[in-house]
Amino acid sequence: MEWKLFADLAEVTGARTVRVDVDGDATVGDALDALVGAHPALESRVFGDDGELYDHINVLRNGEAAALGEEATAGDELALFPPVSGG
Repeated sequence: MEWKLFADLAEVTGARTVRVDVDGDATVGDALDALVGAHPALESRVFGDDGELYDHINVLRNGEAAALGEEATAGDELALFPPVSGG
């Protein structure tokens, strides 16, 4: 499946899209773990010291807010958004 990354998260990985491979019964959280495993510098950007996803990080699955426990399938488009500000 493919992750779309935005803002500084894309800068950390050096790409706006990153493909990850996960098992057939994977969750969004498993896909996020695969992304962070491939790009360890993301870990401190998306997870707190307690290992929990920061509240200000938004995870989307096929354009809608997603919980980490949701099922993820091979054709899903996942997105990771850091906080955005500006005007």
